[in-house]
Formats: sequence, structure tokens, C-alpha cells
Amino acid sequence: MKVSLLGDSRHAEWSEYVNSRPAATFYHRVEWKGVMERNFGHKTYYLMADDDGVRGILPLVFLQSRLFGSILCSMPFLNFGGVVADDPDAEAALLEEATSLVRSLNADYMELRHLEQSTASLPTKLHKVSMTVDLNPDPAVIWDAYKSKHRREIRKAMKSGMVYSRGGLPLLDDFFEVLSRGWRELGTPIYRKSFFRDVLVSFGDDVQISIVHYNGTPVATAFDGYHAGTVEGMWTYARRDFSGLEPNYLLYWKLIEQACLRGYRVYHLGRSTAGSTAEVFKRKWLAVSKQLYWEYVLRHGSDLPALEVSNPKYRMAMAVWRKLPLKATCRLGPYFSRSIP
Repeated sequence: MKVSLLGDSRHAEWSEYVNSRPAATFYHRVEWKGVMERNFGHKTYYLMADDDGVRGILPLVFLQSRLFGSILCSMPFLNFGGVVADDPDAEAALLEEATSLVRSLNADYMELRHLEQSTASLPTKLHKVSMTVDLNPDPAVIWDAYKSKHRREIRKAMKSGMVYSRGGLPLLDDFFEVLSRGWRELGTPIYRKSFFRDVLVSFGDDVQISIVHYNGTPVATAFDGYHAGTVEGMWTYARRDFSGLEPNYLLYWKLIEQACLRGYRVYHLGRSTAGSTAEVFKRKWLAVSKQLYWEYVLRHGSDLPALEVSNPKYRMAMAVWRKLPLKATCRLGPYFSRSIP
């Protein structure tokens, strides 16, 4: 078994492997390599295991920061990633090479965000879940399965005068306006708008922005990826100052309805913290909590990292961020967000 770094001449092989393996996801696609390098300046280490053909892959991104340390991650800024392998031997070879990278790069730790737990018995955190909806070609089947109160909330949103639309680059400004406001409210630094533009250009028709407008004002948005029968909800937000109109109810129903009509089988409504209000809200849409496994290779006998919004260490900084003007958070946000996986 040979493990090597992905070279430009083998991008097609990587893509073929991702497209042929059910365990591979939208986040394993090779386009992310260039997106990470161009927009954040991070070094990437895309590992391939070979033995008479590709037997496994592991995309890794190396983040270095004085504030948050040096982190080798699969995949940062996204819901999950990690190892995809044909068998335990290929998985072991990839993890062995990745562990060697942790040492050679002098990284503080490696974080692998897995949909399925590896066989390596690594230290693991279970604080995140993927909210998953099983779709149906007929959206009426989904609609009829909702509770009557939930259907009333959707009808209320439909009658409020809000308008749903979907597309690509022409909707980027409205998407960014909603998301940047939302992330400031959450105390979270935003990425550059050019990052989202690059994702739209790199993935073409396999990504989509959805927007809900009210009297011409964007009030809710989602940014989704499409791969192998699955919709990946990556970024979404609804403005709190329009919460009385329930824009999230119109947005989520239209997203699910369109996914059904386009023949997709599964919708990942993004990851959520286990037990959070976000998890409770997504359950209303028939989403089931699917456990995510964040596995770690640690150095120096250190404890599991706590780079999370629930960490009291970051609460004061988040409170200050919420009070900054929007222009300031959009200008300063990219300097911090590039280092927060």
C-alpha cells in the first residue's frame, strides 16, 4: 500500500474515486483543495492510498494561528470530511501517513470530522450531529407527514408576502448581506465574500443560493451543495428582526420541496450541536439526528481541544463582536475566521 500526496495530474482519479464511493461526500470533492488554498492561503495535504488503483483518500488542510494554534483538519469550515477507504488496511495507511504529518508539521493536533467512526480507536468528541431528512420524489408525502401546527406555520409564511428565489452569482450580494448580519449576531467572524464567490464558480451547477425576500429586502438565505443524490446544507440564516414573518419556514419548505422535485434522496440540513435549539427546530422538518464523530490525533499528551462557542474562554470576545458595526465585522472577520476550523 502506497500513500502519496495528490498531484495535479491525478485530480481526475480523485474525482472518479469520490464519485464512485457511497461514503464520499460533497466535502471530499477535489475542488475544495483550490478553494482553501486560494481564499485562506492554507497548505493542503490531499492523501491518496494506492494498491493497483486508488483504495482511499483523506483531504487535509493545515491551519496555523497564534490565537488558535496549528491544526491539521478534515475538513475545516465545512460540516465534515475525513477518511474514505475501501477497507481497514487503506484506512490505516492513510491515518498513519496523516499522523506522520502531524509530527513533521509540528501541528498541535489533527481533527477528523467523520460521518462514520473510523476503526482506529482515536479520542473522539460526540458534540455534533448531522440533521438528515429522507426525501421523497413527491413533496406532498413529506408535507402530509408534518404535524398540523407545522403546516400552519409554513402556510402563514407563504401568505406573508415573502418571495422565494434560487440561483447563483446574481444572488451572492443578498446572501452575504443576510449571512454577515447573522454571524455578527452570533458573535462569529465572517469569511470574505470572495470565498463564497469562488465556491460558486468552482462548483457551478452543483451549488445553489436560496433567498427569501420581503418587500425587496433579503431576510433569509441558504447556500447548498449537491452530490450523488444528497443535498448538503452548508450555510443558512434568517434575520431575527423579521422573525415575526417566519422566513425560515418558507425557506426550509422550499428547499426541501425543490430537492424532492429534483430527485434527491437525502438532505443534510447542516450540522448542529447536540441538544441545541437548532437541532429541535430541524426535527420539525422530519430530520433525524445522525451522530458525527470528531476524532483526534493529539500531541504531547494534551487534552481534547475546546475550540467551540460553548467554551467560556471565547464568550467575552463573542459579546464584543456582536456590538461592532457590521462594516467592521465584515472587514475584520476574515483575519480571524481563516484560523477557526
